[in-house]
Amino acid sequence: MSSAPRQLTSRRQVLATSAAAAASVAFTGAFTELFTGTAAARGHGGYGPLVPDPDGLLDLPKGFRYRVLSREGDPLRSGEGLVPGNHDGMAAFAGRRGRVHLVRNHENRATGRIAVPTVDGLTYDPMGKGGCTSLELDGRGDVLGERVAIAGTAVNCAGGPTPWNTWLTCEETEDRAGTNGYTKDHGFIFEVDGADPRRTGAVPLTAMGRFQHEAIAVDPHSGVVYETEDAFEKPFGLFYRFLPEKPLGGVGSLRAGGALEAMRVPGVPDLSAVQETGASFDRVEWVPVPDPQAAGTPIRLQDFGPRGITHAQKLEGCYWGGSSVYFVSSFAHSAEGSAADHFGQVWRYEPGRRRLTLVIVFGPDTDVRLPGESPDNICLAAGGGLMVCEDGGGAQHVLGVTRKGEVYAMARGRQNIGTAEEPEWGEFAGVTFSPDGGTMFVNCYNPGTTFAVTGPWR
Repeated sequence: MSSAPRQLTSRRQVLATSAAAAASVAFTGAFTELFTGTAAARGHGGYGPLVPDPDGLLDLPKGFRYRVLSREGDPLRSGEGLVPGNHDGMAAFAGRRGRVHLVRNHENRATGRIAVPTVDGLTYDPMGKGGCTSLELDGRGDVLGERVAIAGTAVNCAGGPTPWNTWLTCEETEDRAGTNGYTKDHGFIFEVDGADPRRTGAVPLTAMGRFQHEAIAVDPHSGVVYETEDAFEKPFGLFYRFLPEKPLGGVGSLRAGGALEAMRVPGVPDLSAVQETGASFDRVEWVPVPDPQAAGTPIRLQDFGPRGITHAQKLEGCYWGGSSVYFVSSFAHSAEGSAADHFGQVWRYEPGRRRLTLVIVFGPDTDVRLPGESPDNICLAAGGGLMVCEDGGGAQHVLGVTRKGEVYAMARGRQNIGTAEEPEWGEFAGVTFSPDGGTMFVNCYNPGTTFAVTGPWR
């Protein structure tokens, strides 16, 4: 999600010198490949214009309303401490008697303002300030409980749900014990059960690799787990797959280990060089990672042989749809080392065909204009459309895309956290829908706020 401070500064500089390009961000692609829901697409783009919120939090289309479920600094209902900050990736799971369990990441670094409170049996490293909290909602959407789900982790960015209704939370760091005060190595994935966190505890899934994790998606047919790496500096991150020893084995099964591999697209060392929507590559290769623990060298710098490996800048959101896995590159800047520039890509990998296809491009030279740039967290909407969290400059949006390729603003943040001279708006993160499709949940990263949005969804 949010990059290191150096990257954010660099991005603002790029936007300041590219105002004309940023104003013409656009979206194009083979949208019909993306959506697997059963509802028909809307016949027009979205739900109408956004209505300014008199409370200055969240602008929505007419007929929609929001509820603030949780806000950083408020007391946790469990009495364990305060609601932590830096709300990031999130997922909603069905509970008993119509209840919903909402599991939420907190991307706290060592400098985080409000740490996830440490709890016996749920803490990995007492010096880590990141982790997850879990909200329990009743059938009316009222908050029944809020508690720590895992603590003592670091920079919990995104993640993804498993087919057995747990959450895999990802650390977006490679810090070792002794760095930033940590007592243990970081850069791992942890399994979290939002309904009963003590079932999963705080156990790193070390075989899944130690790197700057962003998000995951599980193939519900084979159990293969796909992973994105959001590395801040060149060489940029890789796209991975994890082959578990006990595929689809349920809660705790990923602890049994497995094999980690990285994607190689023959002849394509950098995905940003591909600019044409629909470009497709067959015979994608998967190369064993020499040292998944990165004991001496970060994985992206390891020796993958004379043919190398395929990198990409800002690999972020990841999800499974139909028979394919989709993953996002939020942007690429040649000034920072990428082979080419873009404002965002969505890629599709078909395991059955070993085929990789560029299905969506955000860029300045296409026809449909957007109010922003840099796609990040991404999810399928209940009606088959796509919801995308923006992570760029200026006012921030949740963007919707219909099956017909119509793009619209679903929400706009109003929380200015900057100054009059250099305003900043808290980015959106963790967009997800309730199991019945009636509520969209989304986070504002800073100041940390979790919203529930209801209205005339179609």
